[in-house]
Amino acid sequence: METYGADILGIAEELTDAYVEVFTAPPWDHRDPEQTRIAFRKRLDSDALRDGFSAWIERSEDGRIAGFVSGWTTPAPFRRDRAYGSVLDRLGPEQVRELLIGAFEIDELGVAERARGTGLGRRLLSLATAEHPRAWLLTWNQAHATIAFYRRIGWKEPETRGPEHDIIVFLAPTHPGAT
Repeated sequence: METYGADILGIAEELTDAYVEVFTAPPWDHRDPEQTRIAFRKRLDSDALRDGFSAWIERSEDGRIAGFVSGWTTPAPFRRDRAYGSVLDRLGPEQVRELLIGAFEIDELGVAERARGTGLGRRLLSLATAEHPRAWLLTWNQAHATIAFYRRIGWKEPETRGPEHDIIVFLAPTHPGAT
């Protein structure tokens, strides 16, 4: 297992290839691979410089990236771009402040098709939460297998206070707010 901080940019193209492989396959197969590549690569350049950025990568025997997890410390004020506005609307400002601000935000978890069913996703999340027990993530509500995986390994959904959105927030089993 390899651990990275901002030095992740040294393998940015390789990580981008792995990201596109994972996030243009079902249930994300509606995404255009080239647009996904461009958007992820642009985000990675700025995400790697965020406070508390960390990433873990495991390679398969052939040396290719089999899986990855990355994240950073969620800053205050809470962002409103991407899916963050939906999170704020769904949980409410008090819960966002209590549960998410200052916690480790797992932004990406990806496991290549060839490595699924090996426990790699669980190992990657375990590494991240061992260093950052107060962790959280969100996923798309149509990623049914992903949602089932998080629930199966003990991630919990916090109480919601607002309307449903196309995202679901999960707290790590080690997060003090995961009851």
